[in-house]
Amino acid sequence: MAISGAKNSALVVLAGSLLCSQSCRIRNIPSLVDVNRMLEVLLALGVKVTRDGSAVDIDATAIQHTRAPYDIVSRLRASFFVIGPLLARMGVARVPLPGGCEIGARPVELHVRGLQAMGADVHIDHGTVHAYVPGSRGRLKGARIYLDYPSVGATETLMMAATLADGETVIENAAQEPEVTDLANFCRAMGARIRGAGTNTITIAGVPSLHSTDYGIIPDRIEAGTFLVAGAITHSELTLSPVIPEHLTAVIAKLHEAGGQVISEGMNQLRYVPGDTIRPIDLQTGPFPGFPTDMQAQFMALMALCDGNSLITETVFENRLRHVAELNRMGADIRLNGNCAIIKGVSHLSGAPVLATDLRASAALVLAGLAANGTTVLEGLQHLDRGYECLEAKFKQLGAQIVRRSASATAEAVISV
Repeated sequence: MAISGAKNSALVVLAGSLLCSQSCRIRNIPSLVDVNRMLEVLLALGVKVTRDGSAVDIDATAIQHTRAPYDIVSRLRASFFVIGPLLARMGVARVPLPGGCEIGARPVELHVRGLQAMGADVHIDHGTVHAYVPGSRGRLKGARIYLDYPSVGATETLMMAATLADGETVIENAAQEPEVTDLANFCRAMGARIRGAGTNTITIAGVPSLHSTDYGIIPDRIEAGTFLVAGAITHSELTLSPVIPEHLTAVIAKLHEAGGQVISEGMNQLRYVPGDTIRPIDLQTGPFPGFPTDMQAQFMALMALCDGNSLITETVFENRLRHVAELNRMGADIRLNGNCAIIKGVSHLSGAPVLATDLRASAALVLAGLAANGTTVLEGLQHLDRGYECLEAKFKQLGAQIVRRSASATAEAVISV
C-alpha cells in the first residue's frame, strides 16, 4: 500500500515557501481539501502557484498582499502559519484567528508571545491578528524564547520567522515532531541556518534571504499508522511503503503490545502481521516521541474489539473523544471519565449509521466499519477528505468493500464487510 506525503508537513512547508524570494518546487504533496485551502491562501497573497501531479511550483518572488483571507483561514487552522513567513519577509502580516477541527482550544498566545519577543508589535482586533515590525528596516530580531508547552504550531511559526531575523534565535521546549524537522530541512534547503530540529532546543541564525530549492516532503506517519491499525482490526496482513519507521515508534510498540507484529523490510517498508487475538492495552497521548493524539481514535476503535479491558487517556486536546458515542452506536462498550476512555472489549461490532466529528474520528469510524458485521454508513466526509488522500481507493486495493455516494448535499461513505 502506497503512503502519501505528510499532510501536516505539506501544509507548513507550503506556508514556509513564502520565505523564499525566488521560486521553489515542493514534491510529494497529497491531494487533500486542506492542501487546496492552503494553496488558496497563497494565491490570495499574490503568490504564483502551479500544480503538477504531486508536485507544486511556487513563485513567491513578489508577494502582493499581507492580509490572509478570513473565509479560508477560518476553515483551516494551519493557514495561520503564514503569519511567521509574512512577518519575516514583509515586515507586516494580518491573519485571522484560525479554524479547523473542533477538537479543543488551541490558542495562538505562544505564537504571539514569541513574535513579540522577536520585536514585533502584535495585537488582536476584530478576530484578526495584526503584526508588524517597527522601524525602517522592518526586520525581526533574534531572541531566546521558551515555550510553556511544546506546541508544534508555535515552534514552526517561530522557526520560520527566525530564519530571516537579524541575529540568533533559540527556541527552548520546542516541539520534536517529525514535521518540525521536515520544515527545518526544507528551510535549510533554501539556505536557512537551523540546528537542533528534532530536539527540544532549536537554534536559528538569521540570514538576509533564502533561495530556490526542489524539496520532497516526508511520508505521512498518521496515514501509515491508520493502515497498520486497519490490518490489526481486520486481522489482515499488509505491507506499507514509503514509511519512516522511526516516526512510528510509539504506534508500533502499542501494536506489538496488542498482539500483532510490525516487521521492517528494508529502509522504508513495513509489514503488519496480525496476532491470534487483539490484546488490551493502555495508552496516553502526548507530544512526540510520545503516543500521537492523531492516532488515539483509531486505537480506540481497535480496543473496542480487544479481549479484555483497556484505558485510553487523551492529554493533548480536551474535546477529542466525541467518537466514543459513535463507536458505542456500533456496539462498543466505552465509558468516559473526564479525559479517560474506559473500554471493555466486545466480541463484535455491528454496522450502523454514524457521524464523523473530526478528521481522525472519521478514520476510526471507517476502521470500525471495516471490522463490523453488516453495513456502516458514515456521514461527515468533509472531515475525512481533509487528511486522507484517496482513502476509499486504497482500501479497495486491500479488498475492502467501500463505496462513496453523494446523492445529497452531504456526502456519505458506505462501508460493507
